[in-house]
Amino acid sequence: MKNIALIGNPNVGKTTLFNLLTGSNQYVGNWPGVTVEKKEGYHNDIKVTDLPGIYALDTYSNEEKVSKDFLENGKPDLILNIVDASNLERNLYLTTQILKYNIPVIIAMNMLDIADLKGMDINPEILEEELGIRVIPIMATKGQGIEKLKEALEEKDIFTKPKLGDFPDEKTAYEEINKILSKASKMVKESQSVTRKIDKVVLNPILAYPIFILMIYLVFKLTFSWVGAPLSDLLDAYVLTGISDFMTGILSTSSPWFQSLIIDGIIGGVGAILVFLPIIMVMFAAISILEDSGYMARGAFIMDKLMRKIGLSGKAFIPILMGFGCTVPAIMAARTLESEKDRKLTALLAPFMSCNAKLPVYILFGTIFFRNHAELAVMGLYLFGGLVAIIMGMLLKTTIFKKDEEPFIIELPEYKVPSFGLVASSTWDKGKGFIRKASTIIFSLSVFVWFLSNFNAGGLSEMGDSFLAGFGSLLAPIFAPLGFGTWEAAVSLVTGIMAKEVVLSTMGVIYGGDLGMILPTLFTQLTAASFLVFVLLYTPCVATIATIKKEYGARFAVFSSFFYFGVAWVMSLLVFQIGSLFL
Repeated sequence: MKNIALIGNPNVGKTTLFNLLTGSNQYVGNWPGVTVEKKEGYHNDIKVTDLPGIYALDTYSNEEKVSKDFLENGKPDLILNIVDASNLERNLYLTTQILKYNIPVIIAMNMLDIADLKGMDINPEILEEELGIRVIPIMATKGQGIEKLKEALEEKDIFTKPKLGDFPDEKTAYEEINKILSKASKMVKESQSVTRKIDKVVLNPILAYPIFILMIYLVFKLTFSWVGAPLSDLLDAYVLTGISDFMTGILSTSSPWFQSLIIDGIIGGVGAILVFLPIIMVMFAAISILEDSGYMARGAFIMDKLMRKIGLSGKAFIPILMGFGCTVPAIMAARTLESEKDRKLTALLAPFMSCNAKLPVYILFGTIFFRNHAELAVMGLYLFGGLVAIIMGMLLKTTIFKKDEEPFIIELPEYKVPSFGLVASSTWDKGKGFIRKASTIIFSLSVFVWFLSNFNAGGLSEMGDSFLAGFGSLLAPIFAPLGFGTWEAAVSLVTGIMAKEVVLSTMGVIYGGDLGMILPTLFTQLTAASFLVFVLLYTPCVATIATIKKEYGARFAVFSSFFYFGVAWVMSLLVFQIGSLFL
């Protein structure tokens, strides 16, 4: 079987070409040891490995390390190098590095239509002669030239006698590339590119940030208000609730503990996670549209200077912002970042953005204890979460993630109408992975928490006598310095790890009656503020931890759980102890 490596710069149509070559015969996972997406597919008896999009093989990022390692140790029989015809100078620099491996190369020259819009006339035959490498012009989005490319890939002997040498430095390489391009291409008309006209507005120093905020607002509303959340509500109301009611009827003659295990433990636990699926799918679709249209690169460019202050690149802004809606898709969106350091730091900071699940707790406590300033109290929590993220980012940048900053290189591609097929394929791949991997972890944890809340050493028990209540009593002294050192508060926070809304439902079960009447007898305004700060910052829900485990491994998930708990404890302690000095 012939083994082909597909390699090229970001935003050159590599994913589209990979899909055209392999169809549905694809396998998606992560490269061993790193959170970099690995795609493999087959075309007849040819195996195609889609390497990450990179600009060079300098091994700054995990993507570059993965690609270099595969070319050195993966033993590819052929390298299919896809290049952007409208930006050959930059694309061919990677080609010069690929040629060092003495592996046959075919160049797929894509985006000829974009080059034409820029007023460029490129002669593939002359380019092929000057490079000494087979050059096949294609337009991947329109499927043009693909059959000819497939025929070339199936040839037994690939002609490769490259004329590009092993250059001593980047400057020399670009000088030689420009000599070749001066013979193979020319400008035949003044560029009519719409991109330049749009960028005059989108990247305008005054308008850039308002436009960017508007675009993010639209993604946010699309995901969590207009489409994602309503679909999630429909899934919960008509599918998951229907399944629960159906199983309740079937199990009506079963023992109460078995009914509780199936309905409350398995269906309730797993269903609480699957209800995120529409939100995740819509979010990834929206992000894919921005990426495929060419705007996402501009957004990252705009935010880079600000994000550098907390040790991240501009691309990290989108996942962190998504944390205000739901932390699960925020952490999953971090996989789009090139650097492993950026991905992990973003995953650590995103949960400090207050997700929608915490809002019921804020509203109840805010209306009870800050009656005349409830809206200010809730808004203050959201702002405080952002402030903590900034502080932690600056701290982590100089400690755990202390390293030289990697160069921020980003291509500003031409604007284009997003490809429906590419957006749908990308969305489905990520959604499918969430269902397959996250849900299996949630299943196990749901059963475990149900058991703790319904059993003690003597068997089936009420919650107050359960293992969970006993565990809460052990934890209660930890919260005493924070002002709410009762086992009931501790248990509510423990069960809240399943889902933050459960904090209130657990309190309702434990205390009984109207929480609006009961809570003022148990909390003061200061202890309520301390409790809210802890809810804001402490260990996120099981879905988030499971996603962190899926993306970065068990060790990082355990570390992050204690990290959030520690930050929450310290901040809540400061609120209570400092507040005690004035009240």
